[in-house]
Amino acid sequence: MTSSELWTRATADRYDAEETEMSSAAVLGPTLDFLAELAGDGPALEFAIGTGRVGVPLRRRGVPVVGIELSEHMAAVLRRKIDESQLPVTIGDMATTVVPGEFTLVYLVYNTIGNLLTQDEQVECFRNAARHLRPGGRFVIELGVPPLRLLPPGQVAVPFDVSERHLGFDTFDLVEQVLVSHHFTRDGDDGRYRRDSSRHRYAWPAELDLMARIAGLELERRVADWDGTPFTQDSAKHISVWRKPA
Repeated sequence: MTSSELWTRATADRYDAEETEMSSAAVLGPTLDFLAELAGDGPALEFAIGTGRVGVPLRRRGVPVVGIELSEHMAAVLRRKIDESQLPVTIGDMATTVVPGEFTLVYLVYNTIGNLLTQDEQVECFRNAARHLRPGGRFVIELGVPPLRLLPPGQVAVPFDVSERHLGFDTFDLVEQVLVSHHFTRDGDDGRYRRDSSRHRYAWPAELDLMARIAGLELERRVADWDGTPFTQDSAKHISVWRKPA
């Protein structure tokens, strides 16, 4: 098993309720359009499919989808939405788990490659994607750009959400390239907050390109969002597409 932290049953059961914005039509529509176009007439494999936020509606669009998921609890939530015969899911890690078949598209969304906490494991994730791709197939990653320019000298924390029911900030280990996301979530109206945290390894776009080259993949496209906005030095995230040579 890789270094990814394992999602618990409690976290899995409340995941969809806490990610309603990411499941909205405004967010999912462009995401599904982008992925469906790359998949074409072929099947797609989602690494870290989770509760099926993307995989389930992509399958309902007619794209055959297979998933790999480390947490049995996350996969159990997905299974409430769609039958195994319609969307098979294998329990395992995205760096080493192999499923049958060849795919025109392998994709990994919502910063999830950062769940792998070492560079070696992230390289193996790229190799695993290449292993599953048909010649000419694509590997897609959605990943935030590390907001290190927001860190003044001596500061290690950057807030990413300050709202009535949630406070979120990241702390950074600049040597190990590891960030810890801290969440304080108001569960009820009694003023109590639930505290959660998770570790992630951040990587720069150029570092991912080198990982792709090690895996035999070539950068085809990089944009700032699923709508295709050009990627610039001020972009907060990127959607990158690497192609397996035919």
